[in-house]
Amino acid sequence: MKRRTGAGPSSDAEAGGMLRVVIGVLLLLLIALQVRLWTGKGSLAEVSELEQRLEVRRAENQRLIEHNSILEAEVRALKEDPDSLEARARSELGMIREGETFFMVVPRKEAPVSAPDEPRSE
Repeated sequence: MKRRTGAGPSSDAEAGGMLRVVIGVLLLLLIALQVRLWTGKGSLAEVSELEQRLEVRRAENQRLIEHNSILEAEVRALKEDPDSLEARARSELGMIREGETFFMVVPRKEAPVSAPDEPRSE
């Protein structure tokens, strides 16, 4: 005779039902994590956008570093080279040395050219 150990048909049904519940919960968890991965904070789209913004900032920083280097060279030249300082004062500020005379040459306005058929009035 066989003894029943309590693992009969009703136990199998309970185990199958429990397994379905566990699988359902795991699927819901997987779906929730996928939604967060694609749309939530820290999503792939947001990471991609942040990487693009970072690259733009890096390019801007590089441009500003180069510009600062140029300005530093100009400052050094102005501090160390008196001729550079004088040239800058002349070109940007219109300064002249003591004893120099400034002449401004203004181009003449040309008289309107008359048509060849018209006689000139004298």
